[in-house]
Amino acid sequence: MNAGRVACAPSGLGWQTIKWVEVRRQVRKLQARIVKATQEGRHGKVKALQWLLTHSFSGKALAVKRVTENDGKKTSGVDRIIWDTPSAKTNAIISLQKRGYQPLPLRRVLIPKKNGKTRPLGIPTMKDRAMQALYLLALEPVAETTADRNSYGFRPERSTADAGEACFLCLAGKNKAEWVLEADISGCFDNISHDWMIAHIPTDKVILQKWLKAGFVYQNELFPTEAGTPQGGIISPVLANMTLDGLEKALAEAFPKAQKKRLKMHMVRYADDFIITGNSKEWLEEKVMPVVVNFLAERGLTLSPEKTKITHITEGVDFLGWNMRKYNGKLLIKPSKANIKAHLNKVKEIIKGNKAIKQVNLIHKLNPILRGWANYHRCMVAKQTFSYVDVQVWSMLWQWSTRRHSSKGARWVKEKYFKTRGTRNWVFAAEEERPGRKEIKLLLESDTPIRRHIKIKADANPHDQKWEKYFVARQANKSQNSSKSQNGSYPDYLRGETGCHKVPL
Repeated sequence: MNAGRVACAPSGLGWQTIKWVEVRRQVRKLQARIVKATQEGRHGKVKALQWLLTHSFSGKALAVKRVTENDGKKTSGVDRIIWDTPSAKTNAIISLQKRGYQPLPLRRVLIPKKNGKTRPLGIPTMKDRAMQALYLLALEPVAETTADRNSYGFRPERSTADAGEACFLCLAGKNKAEWVLEADISGCFDNISHDWMIAHIPTDKVILQKWLKAGFVYQNELFPTEAGTPQGGIISPVLANMTLDGLEKALAEAFPKAQKKRLKMHMVRYADDFIITGNSKEWLEEKVMPVVVNFLAERGLTLSPEKTKITHITEGVDFLGWNMRKYNGKLLIKPSKANIKAHLNKVKEIIKGNKAIKQVNLIHKLNPILRGWANYHRCMVAKQTFSYVDVQVWSMLWQWSTRRHSSKGARWVKEKYFKTRGTRNWVFAAEEERPGRKEIKLLLESDTPIRRHIKIKADANPHDQKWEKYFVARQANKSQNSSKSQNGSYPDYLRGETGCHKVPL
């Protein structure tokens, strides 16, 4: 590929005239070359290709497209500027230059956490987000090539379902590990050493240092940043992942004969949450923990004492919203009690906060919440939980309905809000108030079929051309499963109460 062709903007540049298929093709081609150079250990070539991508028109256009079409497109930084017109987007592409670039401080907001504490979120300006998206295009191929095999958080084509399946493979069966180290890093994003990142992250060091030292503004006061990578930055999850990558290798080097000695050591990580399995509590506590602590200390990180513990699998391990536990030797992965409670509390808040809303509008608010939660847990042993949630939601809706008509009897309330459809007598349904009126029903989570999730292959790299056919086939399989879930046609092995099935790594 000619460098001049990639770097120069086309004549008559206009946002509407950009050929996005060609833009993506050029970026993918450069990313594939970065992967190949990384695999060959040609670090100078990697650096040259990254420079080429970050100075290309295609890379800049794709970066601007990402930040102007994602969920935060209407959220501004400290400069209160958003790019919401074609001309603004076009000018933004031209403005993405390394020379003279100086990021502005982040606008900090506090997000409440489920434990009552708050999590800081840094909001960069649109230009800073676009620059991060641009350099991420060049960094992600390296990150995916060098990543730990069993890391699943914030990575393309990977999900919590893959992490859940990896846990199943590590723990299911009579001869598998029975002790689990549940680890959680204390303030991971806020405490990563800047010096370590600048020394080890393979990206432009000058630009990276500017991002890390940009500071943040909170309540009109400027604060410096001495450590950490801001939660909210587009490139931050990859920086955090690359900081933690290498833990699998560190454990393998510390215990080279783990398989022969039947130590049953496996690690599964999702972002900064991870578990490590072992054959005994003493071995995990006295041998594995020091390796993990030393690995994290080099990066300025520590384990959270309140969240890190060693648990026997018969007592149950909570991970990613699931409870993994063996019942009479059989591993079942179910939605955790804390996750169920949080879900029901969210539904309850919506219902209580909309006491005077029309029924059809309440259904529109609830259905996405119910559907999203059910889809998250659909590959686990969740059928019984879905039925329990449906009962609790019905109870909330009955209270909502009777409160609105305190002078009416129960039969009248039922006939107004709950319909008979087929064999069901308590369907919460209403008609849309628009031309061609259509009935809308509240989604029942128990109608969500339990669907097997096939774990991604550990070495699969979406930026490597040799895996292209694999990902095309995987996407086709997802689409096929999606269509089956819509028409209700599922093979027998996907029906009923089942967990994630064992598949080859």
